[in-house]
Amino acid sequence: MATSFQTRSRVMPLHQSPQARPTTVPAVFRAAARIIAANGLWQGDYVPDPFDREMCIPHALRPMSIVAALKCAVSGDPHTWSMLADEAIGVLALRLNDGPEYGDIDSLEEHVDAWGDAEGRTTESAVAVLEAAADANEVAS
Repeated sequence: MATSFQTRSRVMPLHQSPQARPTTVPAVFRAAARIIAANGLWQGDYVPDPFDREMCIPHALRPMSIVAALKCAVSGDPHTWSMLADEAIGVLALRLNDGPEYGDIDSLEEHVDAWGDAEGRTTESAVAVLEAAADANEVAS
């Protein structure tokens, strides 16, 4: 005979499980790298067709910018704000080129987006910079 917990429990898909979400900045970088490696790097906006005028694919499954991938890695949605994603964006922004001009989150996001939107930037280079940031942040921790 099964207990009520065994008969009522529900298995959540891995991408919806709270345990599947990263809890450290290096883990956010690695998760974002996996998202971009799987979906591709998008330049010019967070995701293609952000207002769903032409596509019906969920935003989390579309190619996305680095900032969107960092947000999606933490929340499951490339448009959702979180403190951990913002921290990862800030750490990454300070690693890229000369760093942002200002330290507010909008300037940090803009700096990371500008790096990702550079002409000739590839999915592979975005994944490499995220993995390098994860490695450097693990050593620093």
